[in-house]
Amino acid sequence: MKKIVGMILAVIIALAVINADKWFGSEEQTESTPVSKSETVQLLFPTDRYPETAKHIQDAVENGHPATCTIDRDGADENRKLSLRGIDTKKGYDRDEWPMAMCAEGGEGADIEYISPSDNRGAGSWVGNQLEEYPDGTVVEFILK
Repeated sequence: MKKIVGMILAVIIALAVINADKWFGSEEQTESTPVSKSETVQLLFPTDRYPETAKHIQDAVENGHPATCTIDRDGADENRKLSLRGIDTKKGYDRDEWPMAMCAEGGEGADIEYISPSDNRGAGSWVGNQLEEYPDGTVVEFILK
């Protein structure tokens, strides 16, 4: 009898381990979690990894630009063209936009800052990777951490 009870307990424990996330919820923290288009995704932006981009976001939001972004990948090229029109290039710097070109809120009137290419491109790549699974129309709130 003890052997049977032990085997049953082993099966129950194995099932609990396999299905822990479903049964008890996951305690693992991720940078972003998939949600439906109607919900807002909170993206914890790493200020220590991309300090220039983070400062630009903070300054732009303090000056009235939104902290949220509605993903619109198809509009990125046009938004970039509109936001950077009339802003001269500067050797050794990128022209960073907030809201970003991939945001429906981007484009004409975006806040532009000159920042180092490594910070700007690293941040852009990081954001793109974090949001790749979300469809256009998803609203993302940028939270600086």
